Amino acid sequence: MHLLTKRRWMVLLAGVVGTLAVVAGIKWKSAIDHGGQMPVEPFRIAGNLYYVGTNDITAFLLTGSEGHVLIGDGREASASMIIESIAKLGFNIADVKVLLNSHPHFDHAGALAALQKASGAEVWISEPDADVVAVGGAGDHSLGPWMFFSYVPLFRYPPPRIDHRFSDGATIHVGPLAVTAHITAGHTPGSTSWSFPVRDGDRELLAVSICDMGSPLGVSRDGPDPYLKFRTDFERSFRTLRSLPADIFLASHAREFGRWRKLQERANAENPADPFIDRTGYLSSINKAETRIHEWLADHQRSP
Repeated sequence: MHLLTKRRWMVLLAGVVGTLAVVAGIKWKSAIDHGGQMPVEPFRIAGNLYYVGTNDITAFLLTGSEGHVLIGDGREASASMIIESIAKLGFNIADVKVLLNSHPHFDHAGALAALQKASGAEVWISEPDADVVAVGGAGDHSLGPWMFFSYVPLFRYPPPRIDHRFSDGATIHVGPLAVTAHITAGHTPGSTSWSFPVRDGDRELLAVSICDMGSPLGVSRDGPDPYLKFRTDFERSFRTLRSLPADIFLASHAREFGRWRKLQERANAENPADPFIDRTGYLSSINKAETRIHEWLADHQRSP
């Protein structure tokens, strides 16, 4: 009888915890949907590079004579905003030949299927993250013990057709355009930062879009040191990013590279692209992310 009562209490407790987790998850998703993904006016960053994303989750259009490349992070509902922004700038979504993004979470990969349907573009996803994107986010091991959330319809997204899986260092070409993938793992196993040259007048600038360098959303405590791989991955990722001679600093979150501030600074700049040429800010962002990760590792490795 005592055992039965204990089991009932355990089931009740599990139900309460599960309900609270789902409610918290819904509020978190709502905050994302109504915070970082509201429409903003698109604009030229430099040369053939344009901002077509939302107020925080970014999307960048790189235009070329033989077709365009779109780094299109965003949730499912962001796709229509991105398409509208592309049209406002005088371009056609149907001319986008390649679709890229930074990582497989629903707020960054959710727009891919709709963008692919509208454009007919090929989707390229990193080998470590491709299986997750291919099923619309389900089974995402980067969530650790919270992986069950990836099976909840609320956090799923329409899966795109994955045309290519790439490895670190792959360069994707569309006519004269060349975009290079840098797998900067940590937040997810296949988180990808992108570098590409931009022609602005008589100068060529290297743009680098940094993926989310925040800590993973969950860690499975398997093995004697479950944080060893994260420490190794992040160390390699920070070395990779520092090695890139970035001129134009971009990121998968607009607040990270100061979209709004730099947009305002253009009014008084000799060249409208100049505020976005920011290697100092680029390196500062990497340093701050590295400090946050060191603190995260130290805090969690002290925990029992």
